[in-house]
Amino acid sequence: MRDVFDIYTIIFLALAVFIFLRLRSVLGQRTGRERPPYDPYSAREPARPAAEKVVTLPNRSAESVAPKPTEPTDISSERWKGIAEPGTTVAAGLDAIAAADSNFDAQHFLTGARAAYEMIVNAYAEGDRRTLKNLLAREVYDGFESAISEREKRGETVESRFVSIDNADITGAELRGRNAQITVRFRSKLVSVTRDKDGNVIDGNAERVTDITDIWTFARDLSSRDPNWKLLATEAGQ
Repeated sequence: MRDVFDIYTIIFLALAVFIFLRLRSVLGQRTGRERPPYDPYSAREPARPAAEKVVTLPNRSAESVAPKPTEPTDISSERWKGIAEPGTTVAAGLDAIAAADSNFDAQHFLTGARAAYEMIVNAYAEGDRRTLKNLLAREVYDGFESAISEREKRGETVESRFVSIDNADITGAELRGRNAQITVRFRSKLVSVTRDKDGNVIDGNAERVTDITDIWTFARDLSSRDPNWKLLATEAGQ
C-alpha cells in the first residue's frame, strides 16, 4: 500500500513541476519593474510640464512678426453726428461729459429731454406738483410752484395740448466739476388757453395752434447714483 502511495505522490509532484515550468515560460519572470495594478481611485499620472509639450517653431523674420500698421481713424467727427458739429464748443462739452460718464448717450438724452419737455408743460398746466418735483431742480420747482399757487388763488385754469415737437437741438453743453449741463432748444406746436374762474378765456386760444420756442437747460450730478436729468433753467426763445 505504501508503494502505491509513493508512486502516486511522485506522479503528482512531477505533474506540478511540469505545470509550474509551463506557466513560467508563458507569463515570464517578475523583474521588479512591472507596473502596479490599475487603481481607479488613485491620482492620475501627472501631466507633463508645459515646456515639454511646446514644439519649437523656426524663427520668424522681424518683418513677419511685426503687425501691420493700421490707418488712424478719427471718430470725433462721427461721435456726435447729427447732434453737434466737430470742433464746436457743443461737441467739446459733450466730449467732456462722455469722458466723465461712460454711459452718456447724447441721442438717448435728447429722447428723454423731449419726453420731459412735454411732461413738464402738461404738469404745469394741470398743477401736478408731484410730477414737477421729480423733474425740476429745486429753484425751478419753487418758481413753478409759486406760479401755480397764484393761479389757483385767482381760480384760473390752464388747458394745453401738444400738437407736435418739431425739433429738439442741443445748443450748449459743459461740465462744471462733476455737474453736467446741457441746453436744448425746443420748437413745438401747442394749443394753450387760460380761463378765469368763470370760464372766460383770458389768454391763448382753444382753436389756434401756436408755434413755441423754448430754451431749457438740464443738469445732472455725475457723482450721484440718480441717473435722471433735471430742469435747471428756462427761457423763451425766438
